Amino acid sequence: MAAKVNKNKKTGNAGTKRRFKLWMMFIVLFMGWAGYTVFGQMQLKDTTSAKLEAIQGQISAAAKDSEELKRQIERLNDPEYIEQLATKDHGMVKKGEKQIFSD
Repeated sequence: MAAKVNKNKKTGNAGTKRRFKLWMMFIVLFMGWAGYTVFGQMQLKDTTSAKLEAIQGQISAAAKDSEELKRQIERLNDPEYIEQLATKDHGMVKKGEKQIFSD
């Protein structure tokens, strides 16, 4: 009977080792896949962050342009500023005034 017990232990031990090896192979493959996925997503995140920064720069530039245009609109509602533009850009003067040209 003792011989039978030893024989069963060897068979059970070999099966356990095989299952352990399969389990470890599964874990190694899974961890490899997980690592590959993580590094791929990190690269994608870096690319997306660069695009985001570029777009935010464009948004801030557009906001500055918008503010400048709003200021110009406000100034164009001022009759005195319109007179200055007419004199400076188009050479227009009021009746009785003479334009002075500088060389």
